[in-house]
Amino acid sequence: MSPTPCPSDSVRPAAVVNEDIRDLWRRSGGHLSPEDEEQYQRLLVEWAAATGGGERPAF
Repeated sequence: MSPTPCPSDSVRPAAVVNEDIRDLWRRSGGHLSPEDEEQYQRLLVEWAAATGGGERPAF
């Protein structure tokens, strides 16, 4: 998983970002710490940019 977001001119594929989101949830056991929540929010923004939408991924 990438610990830092990609530069704004380089968008990772939605599937890659979604896998990072799934991995974050697996590692956290379904309970996000405040730090994990911040990372989750960043990943959601990145995922939305990659998909061109604002929906949360289905788990």
